[in-house]
Amino acid sequence: MHTLPSWRDGHARGALLRFVEEVTTPGEHFVQPTDRVAVFDNDGTLWPERPVPVQLHYLMERWRDMAAADPTLSRHEPYTSAASGDPAWLASVMDAHYAGDDTRLPVLAEAVMATQRTMDTDSVAVMVRRFFDSSLHPLLGRPYKACAYQPMRELLELLRSRGFTTVIATGGGRDFIRVVANEVYGVAPEQVIGSAPDLSWDAERRAVVYGNGIDVLDDGPEKPVRIWSRLGRRPVFACGNSNGDIEMLSHAAAAPHGMAVLVHHDDTDRDDPAYDVGAERALAEASRQGWLTISVRADWARLFLTPVDDPSHNRT
Repeated sequence: MHTLPSWRDGHARGALLRFVEEVTTPGEHFVQPTDRVAVFDNDGTLWPERPVPVQLHYLMERWRDMAAADPTLSRHEPYTSAASGDPAWLASVMDAHYAGDDTRLPVLAEAVMATQRTMDTDSVAVMVRRFFDSSLHPLLGRPYKACAYQPMRELLELLRSRGFTTVIATGGGRDFIRVVANEVYGVAPEQVIGSAPDLSWDAERRAVVYGNGIDVLDDGPEKPVRIWSRLGRRPVFACGNSNGDIEMLSHAAAAPHGMAVLVHHDDTDRDDPAYDVGAERALAEASRQGWLTISVRADWARLFLTPVDDPSHNRT
């Protein structure tokens, strides 16, 4: 079987194959299996993040339902946007975050907490599962579970076949991604690192429950810190797509024989849409440090499997 079949032959595919071969073959660049750790950002790296991140779509549905139950909520953002179905305010908050302006982030964070406060982890997982079983990507019209980028799924599978542990390190919610990480990516729930809320033990319910705040926002400098605290190892491979991944990529690139990879969304025909917003510094850093930059336009022969239920068909 052709390795990385959804990748076009070229510099990027060749560099990835050489890296895997070199670090898994005894010799100068050999890396012991226990040290073969590969970390991946999620939104925009493993699946689309435009027009809004997947988790934000889920949260909009929760806020819409909450506003329907309590109409006074609809007077305030983000409930106003959720009730109207207009994601413009939410998108503007995310764009401002990518540009370094987090002045409205506390408002958003409080609303996120409100969707699960005092609920137990099992109950929230059921709601997340229901969302993934019923919701479609607003532009692609595909179930979210079928929106993973096929080239990245193939890269994950290749790395695992050569003894790598594959880990997701996302700025999104850890517990949100854990629900589908194994099904969509082949990544076990315990191998997902991400932003996390306060948690506590409820003895009466014999359950772990969500609290009033965010324990950690897994973005920027926090990513390598969380990776180290969870794994106790420096990754030798990291892949991201935004400014929030710079430190994680630097951490992996500094490892002996390490590799950093940046996904560039530059395809105006197939992407959703092509964009550099939120990746300007990462693109500049990749050029400066010599990281491998993947062009969605030039390097990916297809983005997704099509039709959804038949992996033998391709979409270009």
